[in-house]
Amino acid sequence: MQGSISDHGTSKGLKMGTTIIAIEFDGGVVLGSDSRVSAGASVVNRVMNKLSPLHDKIYCALSGSAADAQTIAEIVNYQLDVHSVEVGEDPLVRSAATLVKNISYKYKEELSAHLIVGGWDKKEGGQVFATLNGLITRQPFAVGGSGSSYIYGFVDAEYRRRMTRQECQEFVINSLTLAMNRDGSSGGVAYLVTIDSEGVEEKCVLGNELPRFYDRDVVEPAKTEKV
Repeated sequence: MQGSISDHGTSKGLKMGTTIIAIEFDGGVVLGSDSRVSAGASVVNRVMNKLSPLHDKIYCALSGSAADAQTIAEIVNYQLDVHSVEVGEDPLVRSAATLVKNISYKYKEELSAHLIVGGWDKKEGGQVFATLNGLITRQPFAVGGSGSSYIYGFVDAEYRRRMTRQECQEFVINSLTLAMNRDGSSGGVAYLVTIDSEGVEEKCVLGNELPRFYDRDVVEPAKTEKV
């Protein structure tokens, strides 16, 4: 996939954009992304799914150069498959995030990608890790991409601890919708992945199914009486 899915610069200086988000709930995680892939001012793919599986119950949200981010995800997916066979059990979410961090740091001068890792394991339950620039930090929720700058205030105000599965899904959809409305480099449909001990649920929310906010509502002009 040529093109870019975030606002990290490339050697050609192309403007890029995306919005990715992940949040923990009691028993699992929800990851979400928009679907637009851009190259400069051009949209090269309107419906790319930026939520990539790393293992059965571990996913990552991709941003940055599409080729770089997908390559990291594929490498980590292979390494986790080998690791799970060696240890005879499913890998930990932290292990997946550490592999992403190691690759991102080792090739930080060559690659332009930021992955948010989220998943469930029997040791720690639902977990979200940010891995920007080769760092690793566990967070109750994380946002990334160019669209994230438009919604930091919203997510800080709306996030609450111990949110339910459904509340987290609504939180992710609302955040993506607001980012896509404001960020010209984010758009398309919203992809969601919900992961818990029972398995993985994938969902695609079409543009006409996204919630409507004030700036998208039709406001009737005020009527004035003639004198």
